[in-house]
Amino acid sequence: MEPTFSIIAPIFNEECCLDELYRRISEVMDQTHEPWELVLVNDGSRDASPEIIRSLAAADKRVRPVMFARNFGHQIAVTAGLDYARGQAVIIIDADLQDPPEVMLEMISKWREGVEVVYAVRADREGETWFKKLTAALFYRIIFSITDVKIPMDTGDFRLMDRKVVNVMKTMREHHRFLRGMSAWVGFRQEGVTYNRAARFGGETKYPFRKMLKLALTAITGFSYFPLQLATYLGFITAGLAIIAIPVVAIFRALQSQAFFGQASTLIAVLFLGGVQLISLGILGEYIGRIYDEVKGRPLYIVSEDPENFHSDDQIKNQGEFS
Repeated sequence: MEPTFSIIAPIFNEECCLDELYRRISEVMDQTHEPWELVLVNDGSRDASPEIIRSLAAADKRVRPVMFARNFGHQIAVTAGLDYARGQAVIIIDADLQDPPEVMLEMISKWREGVEVVYAVRADREGETWFKKLTAALFYRIIFSITDVKIPMDTGDFRLMDRKVVNVMKTMREHHRFLRGMSAWVGFRQEGVTYNRAARFGGETKYPFRKMLKLALTAITGFSYFPLQLATYLGFITAGLAIIAIPVVAIFRALQSQAFFGQASTLIAVLFLGGVQLISLGILGEYIGRIYDEVKGRPLYIVSEDPENFHSDDQIKNQGEFS
Protein backbone atom coordinates (compact mmCIF):
# COMPACT_ATOMS: atom_id res chain seq x y z
CA MET A 1 0.00 0.00 0.00
CA GLU A 2 1.39 3.38 -0.99
CA PRO A 3 1.73 5.75 1.98
CA THR A 4 -0.44 8.83 2.32
CA PHE A 5 2.30 10.71 4.14
CA SER A 6 6.07 10.77 3.73
CA ILE A 7 8.25 12.36 6.40
CA ILE A 8 11.79 13.29 5.31
CA ALA A 9 14.55 13.79 7.87
CA PRO A 10 18.13 14.51 6.71
CA ILE A 11 20.65 12.95 9.10
CA PHE A 12 24.20 14.11 9.77
CA ASN A 13 25.75 12.90 13.03
CA GLU A 14 22.46 12.72 14.91
CA GLU A 15 22.96 9.48 16.85
CA CYS A 16 21.65 11.06 20.03
CA CYS A 17 18.35 12.11 18.44
CA LEU A 18 17.33 9.27 16.12
CA ASP A 19 15.50 6.97 18.55
CA GLU A 20 13.54 9.87 20.03
CA LEU A 21 12.82 11.25 16.55
CA TYR A 22 11.38 7.89 15.46
CA ARG A 23 9.34 7.54 18.67
CA ARG A 24 7.74 10.98 18.46
CA ILE A 25 7.06 10.81 14.73
CA SER A 26 5.45 7.38 15.18
CA GLU A 27 3.22 8.67 17.99
CA VAL A 28 2.12 11.65 15.91
CA MET A 29 1.59 9.88 12.59
CA ASP A 30 -0.29 6.93 14.10
CA GLN A 31 -2.94 9.46 15.13
CA THR A 32 -3.72 10.13 11.47
CA HIS A 33 -4.86 6.51 10.92
CA GLU A 34 -3.28 6.73 7.47
CA PRO A 35 -0.30 4.80 6.06
CA TRP A 36 2.97 6.72 6.37
CA GLU A 37 6.70 6.34 5.84
CA LEU A 38 9.79 7.90 7.35
CA VAL A 39 12.60 8.57 4.86
CA LEU A 40 15.89 8.92 6.73
CA VAL A 41 18.65 10.30 4.51
CA ASN A 42 22.08 9.64 5.98
CA ASP A 43 24.25 12.49 4.73
CA GLY A 44 27.65 10.87 5.28
CA SER A 45 27.42 10.68 9.08
CA ARG A 46 30.62 9.76 10.91
CA ASP A 47 28.98 8.63 14.17
CA ALA A 48 26.63 5.70 14.85
CA SER A 49 23.76 7.23 12.86
CA PRO A 50 23.99 4.75 9.92
CA GLU A 51 23.78 1.74 12.25
CA ILE A 52 20.82 3.22 14.12
CA ILE A 53 19.04 3.97 10.84
CA ARG A 54 19.57 0.38 9.65
CA SER A 55 18.30 -0.93 13.00
CA LEU A 56 15.15 1.21 12.81
CA ALA A 57 14.54 0.11 9.21
CA ALA A 58 14.96 -3.56 10.14
CA ALA A 59 12.44 -3.22 12.97
CA ASP A 60 9.87 -1.13 11.07
CA LYS A 61 9.38 -1.33 7.30
CA ARG A 62 7.87 2.16 7.33
CA VAL A 63 11.41 3.47 7.89
CA ARG A 64 13.14 3.83 4.52
CA PRO A 65 16.90 4.51 4.70
CA VAL A 66 18.80 6.39 2.01
CA MET A 67 22.56 6.20 2.54
CA PHE A 68 24.82 8.72 0.82
CA ALA A 69 28.30 7.66 -0.29
CA ARG A 70 29.65 10.85 1.38
CA ASN A 71 28.44 14.12 2.82
CA PHE A 72 26.64 16.22 0.20
CA GLY A 73 24.98 18.78 2.46
CA HIS A 74 21.60 19.39 4.07
CA GLN A 75 19.77 20.77 1.03
CA ILE A 76 20.92 17.90 -1.18
CA ALA A 77 19.90 15.37 1.50
CA VAL A 78 16.40 16.83 1.57
CA THR A 79 16.34 16.68 -2.23
CA ALA A 80 17.16 12.96 -2.11
CA GLY A 81 14.32 12.52 0.36
CA LEU A 82 11.93 14.19 -2.06
CA ASP A 83 13.16 11.87 -4.81
CA TYR A 84 12.46 8.75 -2.75
CA ALA A 85 9.28 9.89 -0.99
CA ARG A 86 6.12 8.12 -2.19
CA GLY A 87 3.41 9.89 -0.16
CA GLN A 88 0.64 12.13 -1.39
CA ALA A 89 1.81 14.68 1.14
CA VAL A 90 5.50 15.10 2.01
CA ILE A 91 6.76 16.67 5.23
CA ILE A 92 10.34 17.89 5.74
CA ILE A 93 11.58 17.96 9.33
CA ASP A 94 14.97 18.31 11.04
CA ALA A 95 16.27 15.36 13.02
CA ASP A 96 17.32 17.44 16.04
CA LEU A 97 13.67 17.85 17.15
CA GLN A 98 13.86 21.65 17.14
CA ASP A 99 10.86 21.33 14.83
CA PRO A 100 8.29 19.54 17.05
CA PRO A 101 6.69 16.59 15.19
CA GLU A 102 3.38 17.44 16.88
CA VAL A 103 3.06 20.47 14.56
CA MET A 104 2.71 18.04 11.64
CA LEU A 105 -0.90 17.31 12.66
CA GLU A 106 -1.78 20.98 12.15
CA MET A 107 -0.03 20.91 8.77
CA ILE A 108 -1.96 17.80 7.76
CA SER A 109 -5.21 19.48 8.78
CA LYS A 110 -4.39 22.43 6.51
CA TRP A 111 -3.50 20.05 3.67
CA ARG A 112 -6.85 18.29 4.00
CA GLU A 113 -8.49 21.71 3.62
CA GLY A 114 -6.81 22.07 0.22
CA VAL A 115 -3.61 23.93 1.07
CA GLU A 116 -0.80 22.61 -1.13
CA VAL A 117 2.21 24.04 0.73
CA VAL A 118 2.02 24.44 4.50
CA TYR A 119 5.12 26.16 5.89
CA ALA A 120 5.96 26.52 9.57
CA VAL A 121 6.59 30.06 10.87
CA ARG A 122 8.86 30.37 13.89
CA ALA A 123 7.26 32.51 16.60
CA ASP A 124 10.00 31.81 19.13
CA ARG A 125 13.43 30.15 19.01
CA GLU A 126 14.47 28.46 22.25
CA GLY A 127 18.06 27.61 23.03
CA GLU A 128 19.60 29.97 20.47
CA THR A 129 21.96 32.86 21.12
CA TRP A 130 21.03 36.48 20.53
CA PHE A 131 23.55 36.56 17.68
CA LYS A 132 21.91 33.58 15.94
CA LYS A 133 18.46 35.15 16.35
CA LEU A 134 19.67 38.53 15.08
CA THR A 135 21.46 37.16 12.03
CA ALA A 136 18.52 34.88 11.22
CA ALA A 137 16.09 37.80 11.41
CA LEU A 138 18.33 39.92 9.15
CA PHE A 139 18.75 37.02 6.73
CA TYR A 140 15.02 36.50 6.21
CA ARG A 141 14.28 40.20 5.83
CA ILE A 142 17.10 40.80 3.36
CA ILE A 143 16.05 37.78 1.32
CA PHE A 144 12.42 38.94 1.36
CA SER A 145 13.33 42.45 0.19
CA ILE A 146 15.77 41.70 -2.64
CA THR A 147 14.73 38.35 -4.13
CA ASP A 148 12.30 38.02 -7.02
CA VAL A 149 10.23 35.44 -5.09
CA LYS A 150 8.55 36.51 -1.87
CA ILE A 151 9.77 33.87 0.57
CA PRO A 152 7.82 33.89 3.86
CA MET A 153 9.88 35.36 6.69
CA ASP A 154 11.02 33.35 9.72
CA THR A 155 10.45 30.02 8.00
CA GLY A 156 12.86 27.12 7.56
CA ASP A 157 12.56 23.91 5.60
CA PHE A 158 9.95 22.50 8.03
CA ARG A 159 6.93 22.26 5.76
CA LEU A 160 4.36 20.01 4.12
CA MET A 161 4.08 19.83 0.34
CA ASP A 162 1.41 18.19 -1.77
CA ARG A 163 2.47 15.53 -4.27
CA LYS A 164 1.93 17.88 -7.23
CA VAL A 165 4.32 20.39 -5.65
CA VAL A 166 6.91 17.67 -4.98
CA ASN A 167 6.69 16.48 -8.58
CA VAL A 168 7.51 19.99 -9.79
CA MET A 169 10.36 20.32 -7.30
CA LYS A 170 11.86 17.06 -8.55
CA THR A 171 12.27 18.57 -12.02
CA MET A 172 14.44 21.39 -10.61
CA ARG A 173 17.96 19.93 -10.49
CA GLU A 174 20.20 22.92 -9.83
CA HIS A 175 23.21 22.18 -7.63
CA HIS A 176 23.10 25.30 -5.45
CA ARG A 177 19.75 24.73 -3.78
CA PHE A 178 17.62 26.88 -1.48
CA LEU A 179 14.58 24.67 -1.03
CA ARG A 180 12.37 27.08 0.87
CA GLY A 181 12.82 29.55 -1.99
CA MET A 182 12.17 26.87 -4.59
CA SER A 183 8.94 25.78 -2.88
CA ALA A 184 7.80 29.42 -2.81
CA TRP A 185 8.72 29.87 -6.48
CA VAL A 186 6.52 27.01 -7.71
CA GLY A 187 3.39 28.74 -6.49
CA PHE A 188 0.19 26.81 -5.67
CA ARG A 189 -1.89 27.56 -2.58
CA GLN A 190 0.43 28.26 0.36
CA GLU A 191 -0.35 29.02 4.00
CA GLY A 192 1.64 29.06 7.23
CA VAL A 193 1.22 27.67 10.72
CA THR A 194 2.93 29.29 13.71
CA TYR A 195 4.94 27.31 16.23
CA ASN A 196 7.60 27.71 18.91
CA ARG A 197 10.90 26.23 17.86
CA ALA A 198 12.40 24.09 20.62
CA ALA A 199 16.02 23.75 21.69
CA ARG A 200 18.01 20.87 20.21
CA PHE A 201 17.23 17.49 21.77
CA GLY A 202 20.95 16.73 21.73
CA GLY A 203 24.18 17.25 19.86
CA GLU A 204 25.34 20.48 18.27
CA THR A 205 24.06 22.66 15.47
CA LYS A 206 24.89 21.65 11.92
CA TYR A 207 24.41 25.22 10.68
CA PRO A 208 27.17 27.43 12.15
CA PHE A 209 27.59 30.98 10.93
CA ARG A 210 29.80 29.95 8.02
CA LYS A 211 27.17 27.59 6.62
CA MET A 212 24.40 30.12 7.22
CA LEU A 213 26.39 32.68 5.24
CA LYS A 214 26.87 30.19 2.41
CA LEU A 215 23.14 29.40 2.39
CA ALA A 216 22.32 33.11 2.32
CA LEU A 217 24.62 33.60 -0.67
CA THR A 218 22.96 30.66 -2.44
CA ALA A 219 19.53 32.15 -1.75
CA ILE A 220 20.49 35.59 -3.06
CA THR A 221 22.27 34.40 -6.20
CA GLY A 222 19.60 31.79 -6.91
CA PHE A 223 16.62 34.12 -6.72
CA SER A 224 17.86 37.65 -7.34
CA TYR A 225 19.87 39.73 -9.80
CA PHE A 226 20.31 42.43 -7.17
CA PRO A 227 24.07 41.82 -6.62
CA LEU A 228 24.69 42.25 -10.35
CA GLN A 229 22.57 45.38 -10.35
CA LEU A 230 24.49 46.59 -7.29
CA ALA A 231 27.73 46.36 -9.27
CA THR A 232 26.15 48.55 -11.95
CA TYR A 233 24.94 51.05 -9.35
CA LEU A 234 28.43 51.25 -7.82
CA GLY A 235 29.86 51.93 -11.28
CA PHE A 236 27.44 54.80 -11.91
CA ILE A 237 28.07 56.25 -8.44
CA THR A 238 31.83 56.12 -8.94
CA ALA A 239 31.54 57.73 -12.36
CA GLY A 240 29.23 60.40 -10.94
CA LEU A 241 31.69 61.20 -8.15
CA ALA A 242 34.48 61.47 -10.70
CA ILE A 243 32.46 63.88 -12.87
CA ILE A 244 31.71 66.04 -9.82
CA ALA A 245 35.31 65.87 -8.61
CA ILE A 246 36.86 67.11 -11.87
CA PRO A 247 35.57 70.74 -11.72
CA VAL A 248 35.98 70.84 -7.94
CA VAL A 249 39.67 69.89 -8.18
CA ALA A 250 40.16 72.31 -11.08
CA ILE A 251 38.70 75.19 -9.06
CA PHE A 252 40.85 74.43 -5.99
CA ARG A 253 43.94 74.16 -8.16
CA ALA A 254 43.13 77.52 -9.80
CA LEU A 255 42.78 79.09 -6.35
CA GLN A 256 46.21 77.66 -5.38
CA SER A 257 44.60 75.65 -2.58
CA GLN A 258 46.70 72.93 -0.95
CA ALA A 259 43.65 70.65 -0.45
CA PHE A 260 44.26 68.47 -3.50
CA PHE A 261 48.02 68.65 -3.87
CA GLY A 262 50.17 65.58 -3.18
CA GLN A 263 49.53 61.87 -3.61
CA ALA A 264 47.09 61.24 -0.76
CA SER A 265 43.96 62.22 -2.69
CA THR A 266 45.14 60.27 -5.74
CA LEU A 267 45.81 57.19 -3.62
CA ILE A 268 42.37 57.39 -2.00
CA ALA A 269 40.66 57.69 -5.38
CA VAL A 270 42.61 54.74 -6.81
CA LEU A 271 41.87 52.56 -3.78
CA PHE A 272 38.18 53.44 -3.93
CA LEU A 273 37.94 52.67 -7.64
CA GLY A 274 39.94 49.46 -7.20
CA GLY A 275 37.65 48.35 -4.39
CA VAL A 276 34.56 48.89 -6.53
CA GLN A 277 36.12 46.92 -9.38
CA LEU A 278 37.13 44.00 -7.14
CA ILE A 279 33.67 43.84 -5.54
CA SER A 280 32.08 43.82 -8.98
CA LEU A 281 34.44 41.08 -10.19
CA GLY A 282 33.69 39.05 -7.07
CA ILE A 283 29.95 39.29 -7.69
CA LEU A 284 30.42 38.23 -11.30
CA GLY A 285 32.64 35.38 -10.13
CA GLU A 286 29.92 34.04 -7.80
CA TYR A 287 27.40 33.84 -10.65
CA ILE A 288 29.93 32.41 -13.12
CA GLY A 289 30.98 29.79 -10.58
CA ARG A 290 27.39 28.64 -10.23
CA ILE A 291 27.03 28.45 -14.01
CA TYR A 292 30.21 26.35 -14.10
CA ASP A 293 28.78 23.92 -11.53
CA GLU A 294 25.60 23.49 -13.54
CA VAL A 295 27.21 22.89 -16.93
CA LYS A 296 29.44 20.12 -15.56
CA GLY A 297 26.29 18.01 -15.27
CA ARG A 298 27.44 16.02 -12.25
CA PRO A 299 24.83 14.16 -10.17
CA LEU A 300 23.42 15.95 -7.15
CA TYR A 301 24.28 12.99 -4.92
CA ILE A 302 25.42 9.37 -4.95
CA VAL A 303 23.61 6.70 -2.97
CA SER A 304 25.39 3.63 -1.63
CA GLU A 305 22.25 2.03 -0.14
CA ASP A 306 18.66 2.79 -1.06
CA PRO A 307 15.41 1.74 0.64
CA GLU A 308 14.91 -1.29 -1.58
CA ASN A 309 18.27 -2.93 -0.95
CA PHE A 310 19.86 -1.16 2.00
CA HIS A 311 21.43 -4.41 3.25
CA SER A 312 23.60 -4.62 0.12
CA ASP A 313 27.07 -3.11 0.46
CA ASP A 314 28.23 -3.42 -3.11
CA GLN A 315 25.60 -1.58 -5.14
CA ILE A 316 26.22 2.09 -5.82
CA LYS A 317 23.60 3.94 -7.77
CA ASN A 318 24.13 7.27 -9.45
CA GLN A 319 21.11 9.47 -8.71
CA GLY A 320 21.91 12.53 -10.85
CA GLU A 321 18.87 12.10 -13.09
CA PHE A 322 16.32 10.61 -10.73
CA SER A 323 13.03 9.68 -12.33
